[in-house]
Amino acid sequence: MADASPKFRDTAEFRDAAAEFRPEIRVSPHDGLEFWQFMVAGSIAGCVEHSAMFPVDTLKTRMQARPACAAPHTVSLGLRQSLRSVLKVEGLVGLYRGIAAMMLGAGPAHAVYFSVYETSKEMLSAGNPNNHLAHAASGVLATVASDAVFTPMDMVKQRLQLRSSPYKGVMDCVKTVLREEGFGAFYASYRTTVLMNAPFTAVHFTTYEAAKRALKELSPESTGDEESLVVHATAGAAAGALAAALTTPLDVVKTQLQCQGVCGCDRYTNSSIGDVFRTIVRQDGYAGLMRGWKPRMLFHAPAAAICWSTYEASKTFFQNMNDSRRQS
Repeated sequence: MADASPKFRDTAEFRDAAAEFRPEIRVSPHDGLEFWQFMVAGSIAGCVEHSAMFPVDTLKTRMQARPACAAPHTVSLGLRQSLRSVLKVEGLVGLYRGIAAMMLGAGPAHAVYFSVYETSKEMLSAGNPNNHLAHAASGVLATVASDAVFTPMDMVKQRLQLRSSPYKGVMDCVKTVLREEGFGAFYASYRTTVLMNAPFTAVHFTTYEAAKRALKELSPESTGDEESLVVHATAGAAAGALAAALTTPLDVVKTQLQCQGVCGCDRYTNSSIGDVFRTIVRQDGYAGLMRGWKPRMLFHAPAAAICWSTYEASKTFFQNMNDSRRQS
């Protein structure tokens, strides 16, 4: 990910020295990792992140959907009361409906997400670790690619998360949607998702890079694994919370487009973001655009901390593996 710790930094001098003394060793110009290793590290990070925070995501989805399909106890009540109501009515299983769809989508999507980000950052930053524009642009490119992979399963996940969802499981939902709504229904929210995640990712990555550098400058002597983990987690949490708060209105639009026509949710004649915005404002006022902002921030702050720390730990594992392989 971001600018790696000193032991990952791979300068031109280091590469030249490696070529001179051990010409059989091929040193990667970025973090010493291969493309597939970035993909695996990203996939692991995405699965761990979404699995750990899935119950919060379920509450967010229900609060953002129209009251008719979300059930009053998850719309009018606060987050803590909503959690109690779901547990009382549906039990623990109610918080995990749709997790299989999430796992099917999150792994491949995050593999694409992080590998595209790493590759783009290396090309756009031109060796400058403080190039915020390169970080933001790389994040946008990464989210456009990963959203194309994740959006269909995200739609399935959100429909399964609704209270009284009519689907028996992932395959039943996929077959029913294909039969009744066509393939286009899986991508009805793709444009909204990209418009939401592009600024989300730009803010997220830029904030993460800046916060990580600032934290390391505050305590430059803290280079141990535990200190690095705290830095990655703290920077990730700050980045996730800020980006989540700024993009909540578009997330509400995305949720309503993905859940339309299910359990009484409004159905829209097209996927126009403007039409959905106007409908939400007309029915719920401007406050409706911020529905679910608390669980969204509560999801993304720890989720980002988990994701970044897991991703960096996975990178460390691969770096050590590569070093051992080269030495042998």
